[in-house]
Amino acid sequence: MAAPYQSFEDIATEPEPELTRFSKIILAVRSLRTKPSLHPSQDYLLGLRGLLTIQTFLYTFLIVFAPAAVKDSHNDTGPGIQLFLRKTISVLCWNSSLIYSFIIVLSARSISIPFISSSTSLVVASSAFRRSVRLFIPTFVSSLLVVIFLSGGKEYIHEFKKLTGNVSFETPYTLPGFVGFCNAIFNLFWVTRNFASQAGSRAFPGQMLWIVTLLYSQSWTVFMSMVIIPYTRPVWRVKAWVFFILTAWWVQNWAWFSITGLLLADIRMNMDFQSKSLKGLRVFGGRWRVPSWVVYGLLIAMGLMMQFFWSAWKPQLEDGELKVHADLYGSAGLNNNPDLRQPQARMDNYFVVVGLLCLIETSDFLQFLFSSAPLLYLGRRSFAWFLVQSLIIYSVGIKLFMQLHGMGATEAGATTACLVVCVLTVIPTAEVFYRLVEVPSQSFAKIAFDWIRA
Repeated sequence: MAAPYQSFEDIATEPEPELTRFSKIILAVRSLRTKPSLHPSQDYLLGLRGLLTIQTFLYTFLIVFAPAAVKDSHNDTGPGIQLFLRKTISVLCWNSSLIYSFIIVLSARSISIPFISSSTSLVVASSAFRRSVRLFIPTFVSSLLVVIFLSGGKEYIHEFKKLTGNVSFETPYTLPGFVGFCNAIFNLFWVTRNFASQAGSRAFPGQMLWIVTLLYSQSWTVFMSMVIIPYTRPVWRVKAWVFFILTAWWVQNWAWFSITGLLLADIRMNMDFQSKSLKGLRVFGGRWRVPSWVVYGLLIAMGLMMQFFWSAWKPQLEDGELKVHADLYGSAGLNNNPDLRQPQARMDNYFVVVGLLCLIETSDFLQFLFSSAPLLYLGRRSFAWFLVQSLIIYSVGIKLFMQLHGMGATEAGATTACLVVCVLTVIPTAEVFYRLVEVPSQSFAKIAFDWIRA
């Protein structure tokens, strides 16, 4: 029998079905999209920043509380589970050199989007001016918070390192007064080499603030290079980018990473890279086509094999590659004595980063995954997380560990409790920092740029 007829009015007045718990969770996750993107087709890059945010937090936490589980840490002995993690998933999930290599390429890939989308002098001038302000204000505020929170003394950090035998991180350097603080912040946006040795980075918990310096200096490499895009033929640009990358690799300059990011942006947005990759690569005179994902997968496999080889079998060979570059700031020969205290651009990281980015750039499915609301939420707040997580871990986390240890808790139990507390503390703290510092700095940068043009 047919269903009884219902008028439109009857249907409209029916009560809406109650949402299930799962539906409520989905709606809550979707609501994390706090604002529409300026370039929605590139949202997956923002989501990739969200994933790197998680990895950066894991590295920062583990290097303090479980250093033996971190690749390249100075604590090469410890519990069996930590050593197992060190030689397996740490290579891909919380490997500091791979993380900052990814950040550098991704930054260059992202900051070139506005100009490639609208190639005008106003866009490139706005990007260059606003980037300085957007990086400086949050960095200044976070560094000031570090000085305030650690002004009570750092003896507890020394006690923690002695208690746990952790030799993989340094106690934050004490800046000599307000003038020293101002000089340190200024140098963060001035120096072009020896990034990790500057006082501003050494005074910051985790000593990773040099990433801001490197990103800022390489931004100008990207800005000056991308202005040729509207005025040159694509085929010649690709050849120029490749030549630039090779020469930068030879002199061991970070430009070979940043120009690679610019190259990816150019071919993705101007040369239909995705559809051409789907056709595969011609081999044997064009008679056969190899799927492009095979090539990108081989790049990733090569990089990971090198990483695992050096991590699990021959760590003494890891720095051999650095010696084949030219010694740019020293002798006229090869770089026989690389400064391992500084961040190094490595070939194994390059293979992994380029392979993964090419896979993501050409896969609709991967782009859909990285465009998920939680990753976009973290991606927008990635800088805020980076600036506050170290302070939370080095203050709240270490003090909580010492308190629990004094109460008789096991090291594993205290570490687990610290992880939970640090996560629950960083989430709201980063949100507050994002709302009160980062967002206003972005607005101020726009207002200031409009003002200097008025």
